[in-house]
Amino acid sequence: MDFKEMIAEQQSILDTARSQMRELTPEEVAHFDSLQRSIDAGQLNQSVNTAEMEAVKNERKRMQEIFALCRDADVDPNKYIEDGSDLNTVRKAILDQLLQRGAPIPRGMKPDEEDTFRSDAVNSLLMRSGVPVENPSKDAESLRELSLRDMAIECLVRSGEGTTTSLLRMGKNELYDNLVRQFFNPTAAFPAILDNAIKKNIVHAYNHVPTTFQLWTSKGSVADFKPTKDHSYLAGGAGDFLLVGENGELKGSIPKTDLVPQRKVDTYGRQFSMSRQAFINDDVGFMTELPSLYARSAKRTINKQVYQILVDNPAIFDGVALFDTAHGNLVESGAAPDVENMQKMMLMLLSQKDPFGDSIMVQPKYVVVPVGYGFLMSQLLNTAVIDVEGIGSHTANALYQYRNQLQVVEEGTINALSSENPMPWFMVGDTSYAKSIQVDYLNGQETPTIRRSEVPGKLGYVWDIYLDWGITALDFRGITKNPGVAMK
Repeated sequence: MDFKEMIAEQQSILDTARSQMRELTPEEVAHFDSLQRSIDAGQLNQSVNTAEMEAVKNERKRMQEIFALCRDADVDPNKYIEDGSDLNTVRKAILDQLLQRGAPIPRGMKPDEEDTFRSDAVNSLLMRSGVPVENPSKDAESLRELSLRDMAIECLVRSGEGTTTSLLRMGKNELYDNLVRQFFNPTAAFPAILDNAIKKNIVHAYNHVPTTFQLWTSKGSVADFKPTKDHSYLAGGAGDFLLVGENGELKGSIPKTDLVPQRKVDTYGRQFSMSRQAFINDDVGFMTELPSLYARSAKRTINKQVYQILVDNPAIFDGVALFDTAHGNLVESGAAPDVENMQKMMLMLLSQKDPFGDSIMVQPKYVVVPVGYGFLMSQLLNTAVIDVEGIGSHTANALYQYRNQLQVVEEGTINALSSENPMPWFMVGDTSYAKSIQVDYLNGQETPTIRRSEVPGKLGYVWDIYLDWGITALDFRGITKNPGVAMK
């Protein structure tokens, strides 16, 4: 197809939409843009009727703007499309109509085109990379066909850095050098589009990592990196309410908090880069694969650190191991899950006392087991009758009544950390009342942050990805441990 045929094809697309009094469909937009890119690229080697080409582009722009303006004002656009009115004429006519009707003038009749373009460009890169986008616009659908080079050229043209023709004459290397200057401009479109696409991709990847720590741990927030002492986690711990006689004095009560855990967050992070080669090769993967990899790594690191505490059983704030007979939360003889050991662990939670020696009745809610015990737990909780040695078959299973109360959490990290050693398993109380392990984030920021920078000596641009968190064993009363046995 030569230039004249391509321009004629574009004109035909516009004529069809105009005759049917409608906007271009997403397919027509994509086809029109594809033809335009071919025309622009071919100008380097062939002559073309510039006036004719510009007329077609201007007509498409006129139609799009009039349709958008009339849609916002709830006005029929067809007569303006047909009579060739320009945008200013249509805007004046709409305002006159609204004033005559006494109707309010819609705010935002002319949206910020640059912000809209950047948003559509971000969504197009995400869709091209396989990241789901909710309700993408028609323009975002059409922009997804652009390469990184095409996207960069579009941004440079919009910022007045050159024309499409002049930028297409540049080699990829020269174009990249031109873009280098954009990365130092805080208002430049191309780096901002990359930043936003990477941020959205990181959030999507982080939120879809299959981890389990968040199911049964509590979540907190700290304001800085200094160690924070806090006794608000204590289950009970306030003492009894005292009888107050007429005109009597209310007495204060100070919880026993001589030994309390210190919560503290630290910074964890990595770097990834868009190299010069990645841009020249149109490698969109740098924007999705590497950020996603590190986002998933951040959440898996938290997951591993949480289960490392359970498996390693370190000393906590009172100088005693988290799981210890002194804390009343350790089954001394390890075993695989069964009715008897489940009962032992439930009784340990229900028998816990607060610092004043009062019963707090921690309600069992989660059973955390290594991979391989999930089926066994399903049998234990969902079988109404069992065989009991010395009693006989068809004995009522006492665990059956807890099938809707206990949630089984099966985690492979326990297997990996235990290796060939016995596989421990745990029972955790209701975290809304009795906390055990808490994950704190700096100022509540739960997803990684990115920061773009240039590193001397590197041909490319570097993004730092980091997240601030800390993990603390708050209270031994909300969790129990069975040391388990080696799993076959």
